[in-house]
Amino acid sequence: MLPTLRGILFVLLAAPLMALAAWLPAFTWLAWVYFGLALFIFGLDWRFSGTAARFEVRRVHEPRLSLGAENPIRLEVHNRSPRRVEFQVRDEAPDQFQIETHILTGQAAGRETWRGLYHVRPLRRGNYQFGDIHLRWRSPLGLLMRQGRVAASEQVKVFPNLLDVRRYDLLLRRNRLQEMGLRSSRMFGEGTEFERMREYLPDDEFRRINWKATARRLRPVTMEYQTERSQNVIAVIDCGRMMQSPVAEIAKLDYVVNASLFLSYVATGKGDRFGLMTFADNVMHFLSPKQGRGQFYRMLELLYAVEPQPVEPNYSRAMSYLAVKQRRRSLVIIFTDLTSGTSLNALVAQVSLLARSNLPLVVTISDPDVHATAHQKPRTSQGVYERAAAAQLLDERRIALETLQRQGVLTLDVPANQLSIAVINRYLELKGRMAL
Repeated sequence: MLPTLRGILFVLLAAPLMALAAWLPAFTWLAWVYFGLALFIFGLDWRFSGTAARFEVRRVHEPRLSLGAENPIRLEVHNRSPRRVEFQVRDEAPDQFQIETHILTGQAAGRETWRGLYHVRPLRRGNYQFGDIHLRWRSPLGLLMRQGRVAASEQVKVFPNLLDVRRYDLLLRRNRLQEMGLRSSRMFGEGTEFERMREYLPDDEFRRINWKATARRLRPVTMEYQTERSQNVIAVIDCGRMMQSPVAEIAKLDYVVNASLFLSYVATGKGDRFGLMTFADNVMHFLSPKQGRGQFYRMLELLYAVEPQPVEPNYSRAMSYLAVKQRRRSLVIIFTDLTSGTSLNALVAQVSLLARSNLPLVVTISDPDVHATAHQKPRTSQGVYERAAAAQLLDERRIALETLQRQGVLTLDVPANQLSIAVINRYLELKGRMAL
């Protein structure tokens, strides 16, 4: 319980009476009467302000929070009393989350419910604990601020980012995928799978004309085809030591997990079979390519618990295992981090062998901070060293990418915050060009 400014001023009104009592003794009794009356009014105000039981408080959120995303957390405060009340509410979110604000302010009329909203941004997957909800509300006369705690402790799981998947579904239904930066892969007139028949246009090829339909309708009718479905796409995720380095406080592996899940959702939605393999010095998990949304949820449960390992990745063992388990030609998307030396040589050798029967795509994450440091204007000797180290890292990365490209391997090097969209667009591009 805390006095408000109004309450403090109300008590301090007794001070002039006590000062006058120094000259007029009769004011002494008047000051004590006023002081006693003030205490009585404070007591009544405290009594009618009620306890935390006058409120019914709920925390509302998705059962699974999304990694690296702004997850909305809604607080509902129902005023059970018949009087209007002003209050502040603070939620005990996990310390590991980034939170935009800790204290929300609101008011609710008698028997009404106030709803507030704040966002949390988890930086790692796993299990976390919300604590209780704290309330501070003003008394009826505004002399006091009372405090209370509402028991609301609960566990919450942070999964890979699912908000982008929901947004994709929404924009897909509205035919507005370009708002996410996604490009359409449907190329009518290409591919071999029948899509539809329509009237002939001057730019159509003669070989696309359906002569039977033309005879029935007495006007030229052409056939359209779309890119093939039921192709294999496999995400191969490096879980070695370099993938635990953070970009904007989130590990590179977590960006890759988000991108792989989003890609699997898009690919299975287009009728392709999607598979997954994770590895470090040994193969950790393998999911054979399958169709349907069930595969997406199997991947979600598997990737929820994947963690980077403090070891060098063994590309030879991983690619040999993949060659044994998967013999059908596939688009193999390898998420890894490029370093010079023996690891790079092993990657180049194994991906070159893989390219004989598959279409490999090596995807790496660039760090905007390294780029900024390499191009900064140093002002101190430490800045000079930092710029030189960053420039060396960029040179090694460029050489590694060029080495892969000279071997005919497709590469994609993008900033972490653009990884998901860039990978999906490259998948759609390769599918549209029938590269697989």
